[in-house]
Parts: sequence; C-alpha cells; structure tokens
Amino acid sequence: MRLLLPSLTGVGGRPVTLLHAPGDDPGPVAFVISDVPRPDWDEDALKARFEDLRWLEDAARSHHRVVEALAAHTTVLPLRLATLYQDHAAALGVLRTQGQAFATRLARLSGHTEYGVKVYVRPAPPAEAEPPVAGASPGRAYLQARRAQRSAHEDHYRQAGLATERVAAVARRFTADRVGHPAQSGPLTSASPEENVLNDAYLVPDEHAEAFLEALAGAARGLAGVRVEVTGPWAPYSFAAPPPPPEEP
Repeated sequence: MRLLLPSLTGVGGRPVTLLHAPGDDPGPVAFVISDVPRPDWDEDALKARFEDLRWLEDAARSHHRVVEALAAHTTVLPLRLATLYQDHAAALGVLRTQGQAFATRLARLSGHTEYGVKVYVRPAPPAEAEPPVAGASPGRAYLQARRAQRSAHEDHYRQAGLATERVAAVARRFTADRVGHPAQSGPLTSASPEENVLNDAYLVPDEHAEAFLEALAGAARGLAGVRVEVTGPWAPYSFAAPPPPPEEP
C-alpha cells in the first residue's frame, strides 16, 4: 500500500498519503488523505466550487481514481467527495473514537464488489392503426392510431416489468445486499430516447460474481423494447454509509 500511494494524486493533483493512529499498534483502519489549503476549502469556497461543473467533474474523477486504485489492493470504505477534517488531529480523533465502527463496515465489505444494474425501456415505434372503417372520420382514424401506439407502449412497460423481476430473482441467488437508486433522467442520461426504469446497485460476493453476470446476461432475452445494462466492478460506493458522528464525551 505504501508503495502504491506515491503514484496517486488526489483532488487538484495533490499528493495522497496514509494517516493512521501513532504508535506501534495503529489499529486496523487508516485514512487515505490529501492535505488542502484551508482558504480554498472553507464553506464559501466549497459552495463556489460545487457550482463549477467542470471543477466538480475533475474532482469526482480524481477521487474515483484514488478509490479504484486502492480497491484493487485492499478493502476500502469510500467517503463522500469533500469529506473534510480541520487538521490531522481532528481526523485522528475520528479514527480513535470511531475506528471500530469503520472496521465493522470494512469487514462487511471485504470480499465483495459492487455492480450496477439498470433496466431501460425503449419508446414504442409508431404503430400501424387498424384499417379505418369505411366512411370513418379523420378524427376516428387518429384515435385508432393513438390507441395502437398506447397499446405498444404499455406492452414495452410490461416487458420491462418482467426484466426487473428476472433481475430480482438473480439478485436473490447471488447478492448480499441491494441499494435502489432513483431512476436516472435529464442530464444524467445520454441523448438516447430510452427511459431508465430500474437503477439498482448490488453487493456481490467475489466468488459469485461470474455466475451473477452470466445470469444477468439473459435478463432481457425475448423481451421487446427492453435493455438491461450491467456496470462494474466498482468499489462499494453505494454501501459505504457516511462517517459515523463523533461520540459524545
């Protein structure tokens, strides 16, 4: 681990170091940190930075690179971007009082990896209306076409429901935990017209990962208008709760 850290840089290109309790027995948990200038990271500065989408994207990518590099070598508990402590003493105080809580979470995550599963439904193509009845008005023909379109649309949603049931069945067999995220929309999606109807994260034991992925490969088989997307492996972002609050004295 100490050999890995010098090759990493954190937010703003700053060095990444290991911070653990002093002494011969530092305990099972350590922070991986970057030191940052206080004036650049106070409340007002952070508010301005978080409104700068370019800066936010760069910071998130830097944070992710460090987390992923560490996760390739050990179990990590990813903390939220811009988790700040006033100084090393404050961070060490958290390790001292909450180290056991961190260790418990790390033990739960050890030997597990996160995978994301999304289900998308495609808009139904324009459907051909039934042949109009002789003498039917243009309005009636229009309503016929609308009914056909609505029927095809509803059928795609039924198919998507079947896909989500298949995903849930696979998850019951192979996963240890699930977090359901809000369906993505707006700027979080691509220019695709597909609608995201399921956005789940699963904590998968490493020994079941291959079987999990193979089973999901057939989740959309035979279902018209449905796509299942699997992402990962990821560090367990969805299963890392915020740092526990300091204990009362």
